[in-house]
Amino acid sequence: MHKSMGASLYVPANHKHLLDIANGEKLPGVRSLIFCTEDAVADRELSWALFNLAVVLENMRTDVAAERFVRVRNPEVLARVLAMQGAHKLTGFVIPKATRHNLESYVKLVRGTDHMLMPTLETAEVFSESEMEAFRDLLQSPGIRNRILALRIGGNDLLALLGLRRPRGMTIYRTPLGPAIARLVTIFRPYGFALTAPVFEHLDLPELLNQEVQEDLAYGMVGKTAIHPTQVAPIEAHYKVKPQDLEAARAILDPNSPAVFKLHESMCEVATHRAWAERMVAQSHLFGSDPTEAPGWPAAFIEKENT
Repeated sequence: MHKSMGASLYVPANHKHLLDIANGEKLPGVRSLIFCTEDAVADRELSWALFNLAVVLENMRTDVAAERFVRVRNPEVLARVLAMQGAHKLTGFVIPKATRHNLESYVKLVRGTDHMLMPTLETAEVFSESEMEAFRDLLQSPGIRNRILALRIGGNDLLALLGLRRPRGMTIYRTPLGPAIARLVTIFRPYGFALTAPVFEHLDLPELLNQEVQEDLAYGMVGKTAIHPTQVAPIEAHYKVKPQDLEAARAILDPNSPAVFKLHESMCEVATHRAWAERMVAQSHLFGSDPTEAPGWPAAFIEKENT
């Protein structure tokens, strides 16, 4: 089952408050933090960012609920981070521009550790179905599969390859990336790989962000990258399970329910909707449900379909 991650907040590794953020003293509600040494850090600032990160890892508390990752710049930076005191406190690493040609250079560095990996799909190979299928085959290899927490979709990098920037008036799914994202879903999700959605870069368009997160969820995304703390709560509001969905999920998982029944004027089929139902219940445990808890479902609402 794909675990819902909600919003993952990128924080530059040279941020002056990085330790307070890592320890949950600043932004305590964030459940997933990614300390970035790649695009968010200029080349001239990399040395300082890595020094800052080393100080943070050494002093980072272990009793913090948030999962904490480092987005490395290349295998050399990964090796440097792994050598830092406190690197074991990290949940894992985000791998930039991951392909079947470079992934193993990262994987071999984390052997012997408990770190998870989140490869980012943001190169020209994403537009080739055969390349993505080959990459999926590599990800299923022994020693790699159990380290893959999720695959992140790098929307801005993919648009840059096309010479485009996200328009201010439409979601990512109405750009040429829409079909590409749909293809990634059908290539990876049936094989058990979770996907997270690209960043939404316009901080002054909350309604469009809301619309895009709804579309993220419709495409099966388990999380979304946030580039500013103000995006975290609006993103995660959509991960609260609607009472009607939670009611349906619980009915589907009820061993006494018929194989097919009607609830809220929708057909529920236990065999085909079970995975969705399990995900909804698990998601409600993580993010809660909408303000009113779903009521019990009276027997009158559950009707066998006569076919």
